[in-house]
Amino acid sequence: MENVEIGLLLMVVGMTTVFAILLIVIFLGKGLIAWVNKFIPEDSPQTKTSSSVSKREEIPASVLAAIVSAIGMVTGGKGKVINVEKL
Repeated sequence: MENVEIGLLLMVVGMTTVFAILLIVIFLGKGLIAWVNKFIPEDSPQTKTSSSVSKREEIPASVLAAIVSAIGMVTGGKGKVINVEKL
């Protein structure tokens, strides 16, 4: 019976430790996200230039439509295509 008690005690201590570490990771992650959002500005969207228009013209409309349709299906209509560039 003593072995069962030791086993249960070790299980409780182990699970409590894992839970505490996961809470620490969650709160540190949220803190890091808040810090980054506060101190590091997001890049502003680039203004449309002639080079961005020419890049868009390089991609056929049928391919662009297929990309938009695929993203719509994968994200359940919540996704939005902002920019498509050839690499």
